[in-house]
Amino acid sequence: QVRLVESGGGSVQAGGSLRLSCAASGYTHRNYCMGWFRQAPGKEREGIATIHLILGGTDYADSVKGRFTITRDSAKMTLYLQMNSLKPEDTAMYYCAAETGICGGIAPILRPEYWGQGTQVTVSA
Repeated sequence: QVRLVESGGGSVQAGGSLRLSCAASGYTHRNYCMGWFRQAPGKEREGIATIHLILGGTDYADSVKGRFTITRDSAKMTLYLQMNSLKPEDTAMYYCAAETGICGGIAPILRPEYWGQGTQVTVSA
């Protein structure tokens, strides 16, 4: 069973930075599209970024392009999300996700096979 555990959330003022991590375990193969989605109360789930665990290649939602960077350490089976220039509208619960196959955009991690328990990010004005 794949297990994803997020960490690194917290509270920050607008303009600040946070780095989220996602430790993965239980993989039986490495053909996974990995990514992050977020959900704020009363809002729809929003896909943020994706990267293939082996192939690399990244995609970003327009709302975070140029501010967020997704990376992975395949050897450590860890996914990261560096978030810079944070805005109050980035406030949400952030989830790490994994879906078998290539990424080809953000869609694969909107309804993923696996996801973590989430980590809260709060950005104050």
